[in-house]
Amino acid sequence: MTARVDSLLDAARSRLVRLTPEQAAHAVTYERALLVDTRPAADRERYGTIPGALIVERNVLEWRLDPTSPHRLEQADDPRRTVIVFCNEGYASSLAAASLRELGLVNATDLAGGFHAWAAAGLPVTGTSPGL
Repeated sequence: MTARVDSLLDAARSRLVRLTPEQAAHAVTYERALLVDTRPAADRERYGTIPGALIVERNVLEWRLDPTSPHRLEQADDPRRTVIVFCNEGYASSLAAASLRELGLVNATDLAGGFHAWAAAGLPVTGTSPGL
């Protein structure tokens, strides 16, 4: 029997065009995409961060990125802007990206494999602990 959360994840991912670490890095560098880190502070301290990524705790993500919200971040200026959400391994971020799409952020997606895939690809990471 498949867990309900697995079905929820499959449904969320069916609506996304997930990006590899290299595709995400390109989108941030050349396409004005936002890279958004939703990991808890303890994970950022343990594993490090991606330079330039916005840190938005998962519990306030929708309020900070909805361009119509009075609590939005300055960077959440266009519902068509690509927003690439990431967590540690790319599970919670798929659900978060699907939620952003429901708010009208038509190009919201996530980083396949999450932070760990980014680091494994040799892309820039700061403040890492040995043994990622």
